[in-house]
Amino acid sequence: MPIKRPDKGGKLTIRPITLLINHFCVTINPESTVLHYDVDIKPDMSAKKSIPKSDRRLIKDKLSSDDPTRFPQEMTAYDGEKNAFSAVLLPTGQFKVELSRGDEMQSGPYLFTNKFVNELKLSKLEDYLSGTLECIPRNVLQGMDLALKENPGRHRISIGRSFYSKEFRAADDFHCGVAAFRGFEQSLMLTSQGLVLCLDYSVLALRKQLSVIDFLKEHVQGFSQVSDVRLLKREVTSALKGLKVDVTHRVTTQKYPIAGLSSQNTQDIKFIFKVPKGNHPPREIGLVEYFRETYRKEIVYKDIPCLDFGRNNYVPMEFCVLAEGQIYPKDDLDRGRSLLLKKISMPPPEERKNTICEIVRAEDGPCGDVTKNFGIEVQKTITRESGRVIKPPNLKVGKGEIVTVDKKCQWKLSGKSVVEGKPIERWALIDFSSDKLNSDAFIQNLKYKCKNLGIRVEEPVVCHFTGMHEFSSVVAIQKLLESVVSQAKGKCEGRLQIIVCLMTEKNPGRKYLKWVSETQIGVLTQCFCTDQYLANLALKINAKLGGSNVELIERLPGTEGEEHVMFIGADVNHPAARNETCPSIAAVVATMNWPAANRYAARMCPQEHRKEKILNFGNMCLDLVNTYARLNKTRPKKVVICRDGVSEGQFDMVLNEELRDIKRAICNEDYQPTITLVIAQKRHPTRLFLDNGGGASGNVPPGTVVDTTIVHPFEFDFYLCSHYGTIGTSKTTHYRVLWDENNFTSDELQELIYHLCFTSARCTKPVSIVPPVYYADLVAFRGREYQEVAMELQSCPSSSYSVAAASLDERVYKLHRDIENEMFFI
Repeated sequence: MPIKRPDKGGKLTIRPITLLINHFCVTINPESTVLHYDVDIKPDMSAKKSIPKSDRRLIKDKLSSDDPTRFPQEMTAYDGEKNAFSAVLLPTGQFKVELSRGDEMQSGPYLFTNKFVNELKLSKLEDYLSGTLECIPRNVLQGMDLALKENPGRHRISIGRSFYSKEFRAADDFHCGVAAFRGFEQSLMLTSQGLVLCLDYSVLALRKQLSVIDFLKEHVQGFSQVSDVRLLKREVTSALKGLKVDVTHRVTTQKYPIAGLSSQNTQDIKFIFKVPKGNHPPREIGLVEYFRETYRKEIVYKDIPCLDFGRNNYVPMEFCVLAEGQIYPKDDLDRGRSLLLKKISMPPPEERKNTICEIVRAEDGPCGDVTKNFGIEVQKTITRESGRVIKPPNLKVGKGEIVTVDKKCQWKLSGKSVVEGKPIERWALIDFSSDKLNSDAFIQNLKYKCKNLGIRVEEPVVCHFTGMHEFSSVVAIQKLLESVVSQAKGKCEGRLQIIVCLMTEKNPGRKYLKWVSETQIGVLTQCFCTDQYLANLALKINAKLGGSNVELIERLPGTEGEEHVMFIGADVNHPAARNETCPSIAAVVATMNWPAANRYAARMCPQEHRKEKILNFGNMCLDLVNTYARLNKTRPKKVVICRDGVSEGQFDMVLNEELRDIKRAICNEDYQPTITLVIAQKRHPTRLFLDNGGGASGNVPPGTVVDTTIVHPFEFDFYLCSHYGTIGTSKTTHYRVLWDENNFTSDELQELIYHLCFTSARCTKPVSIVPPVYYADLVAFRGREYQEVAMELQSCPSSSYSVAAASLDERVYKLHRDIENEMFFI
C-alpha cells in the first residue's frame, strides 16, 4: 500500500500565499444507498451485431420512456456499456425494447437484461475518509461519478471525461471544416476536506457539423464547386475516409462511417433491388430511380461519385452531414490554427477561474436533477486554501561565483562562465542551408558565445555544405554522416566530439539523423535552426559533451553525509491513439554524478503495445547502477525513483510489480540501497489561482507548495509549481510518494524536488517537473522516433536494416557504446 504522510505537512516558507483551487465540495446523505446493476443489451435476433454506445443509451432511454414508473429516467445513471446505477430499486430480468429508427430494417426489438450486482452505501466514503476503511470504495465513487455526468451528458458532446458545447463561437472557427469547441472536464476526488468535484476548463478541435459538400469546400484546398469531387477525388477521399455522417434522406439515428467514394458516378450506379414485402421479383434499378421511388428525393448532383459506406451501400453526398463530436487531430492543423487553438486552450488564470465558476452553476453543468435524486449536492463555492512559497536554492557557476535568481526564479549568465566548460576541439559543421557566408558567421558567433561562457571552441575540423534534401531518407543521411566522419579522421586524432547541423527549418527527417548518429555511428549531433538562440545552443552542447552549466551550492535537502545518492527517472511513450500495433517505448534515466546530480545516462526499450508497466525496469536500473559504480568507484547508497505517466489506478502495479522488479534486480547480500519511489503527475485537473489576481501573468509564483486540504486525506502527496508561467494558467505537478525507505519529511522532499528543478541543462530557469522525469520523457520520445525510422526501414526491402527492423527488436534502440552514457537527448 502507498505510505502514509510522515507528518502534518511542510512548514518551511518564505511567505504564505492565499489560493483559490478548482475543487467544489460535495455533500452526501450518509444514509443513502446506490444500487449497482449489470446491463446487457442484444438484438432480439440470432445476429451477434455489436451495438454502438450511443445506441445503447437510446435503448435504455426508450425503456425508461416506455415504463417510467419502474425505470425512472431521473433516478438512474448509465455509462453506455455494462454499468447502471440507480437511486431506487429497479426490476431485474429481460425486457424487450422496440426502438424505431425511422427505417424498418434498423428497428428493434432489443433485449435489455438488467441484473442486480450490489447495494452501495454512501457512508463507505466517510469510513474511508475517517481511516476505518482501508481501501477506496471505488464502486461507490463510480456510481456517484456517473450520476454527476448524467446532466452534462444529455446536453453536451461527451468525449472521454469531458463535455463540450454543441455550438462554437464565431472567433473559434478555423474555417477549414474545424472549430475549437469549449467545454470542461470533471472528476470526483477524495481529499483532506472530504469529497470534492474537480472542474477544469477544456478545449478540443472538432469537425463542424456541416454537410459533406460544405465541409469539402472549407477543408480541401482548391475545392470550390461540387464538380471538383471528380478532379480532386484522391484529396476528397483522404479528407472523408473514416469520418462518420448522419443521413438526411430518411429518419434514422445511425451514424455511418465513410469507407471511401464509389468508383462510378451517381447516375451510373445500378444494383439488384429486392422488395422487402410482397411477391415482386428482384429487379435492377439505378440509384437515382431508387431514391426517387423509395424516399421521394430527387438527386441533384448525379455526375459525381457517392459516399461508400461499405458493402455496396452508396449514398449521394448531398444527403450526408458530418456527425457531431468528431475529433480533429491538433497535429494536423497548420501553424496559424495551432497557435489559435493554443491561445483558446490557455486562457489567463483569472479568465479560466471565472469560466470554471460559471460552469459549476450552468444548467448544462454537473448539477442536475439526477444528482439531487442520488442525494448528492455540489457546493458552488470554489475552495480557498493557504499555500506556501518555499525558498529557491543558491546556485553557482564558473569559479564558484554565486548566481542570484530574479522574481521569476530565472538567472542570467551574462558576464559569467559555466561551472565546467568542455573544450570543443574536434567538431564538424554540416550546413544544410548551402550558404557559406551564413555558416562562417555562425561559427564566429558560436565561438564568441561559448568563449563568454568559458567554453573554448576550435575551428571545425570539417565544414560540409549541402541542402535540406538530404533529410529525405535514412540512406542519404547515413552516407552523409559517414562521409563527414571519414573526412574528420584524416584531419585530426581522436573521434569527433559532435556534429553541429545548421538547418533552415525543422524537418521530420531529423529523426533519421538522430537514429543514424546515436545507434549506428556513435557521434553526438546538435541541430540548430537559424532563428534559435545561440546561448541555449552553447548550454546544450556543453551538457552533451559532459560539461556542467550550473550547480547547487548546498547539498540537496535530506541527503546530508558522504553517502552517494542516485536519482532515477522513468516514463513510457505510447503510440498515437489511432495506432493499434506499434510498441510502446520505455525509458529510464539516472544521475551519474554526486553531489551535483546533473549528469544523466539513459536506457530505452520497446515493449508491448500500450503496456504501461515497464517490463525491463529492473534490468535497465541494474545497468545504470553498474555504470554509476564504474564511473564513481562506488555504488549509490540511496536511490530516489521518479516515475511519470501513471494514474492512481496503476499505483498498485508500480508498487507491487515495478518496484519489486527493481529490488530483485539491483539488491543482493552485499548491496541494499534505500529506495524512495515518487510518482510525478502532470495530467491532473487541479488548478491553483491567486486570490488577489497576482502580477503580470496572474500565475502562482515558482516554489508554491500545497500539502493540506486539497491533497489525499492521509497518503504522502503534495502539489508543487516549480516554474514561472508566462502563458495561460500554470499547471502544477502532483507528486505522490508511494514508498520511502529514506524517511524524508514533507519539507525535505518538497525542497529536494524543487531544488532539483533548477539543475536542468537546457535552460537558465527551473523546469516545471523534476528533471529525471523531464529527461525520461525526452528519451522515450527519442525512442518513438527510432521506432518510426524502423517502420520505414521495414517497408524498404532493399534496405540493409530491414531484417533487424522487421521484428522491432531491441537492436533498433541499442545506443552506440561511444555515446550511451552521454546526454545525447538534451
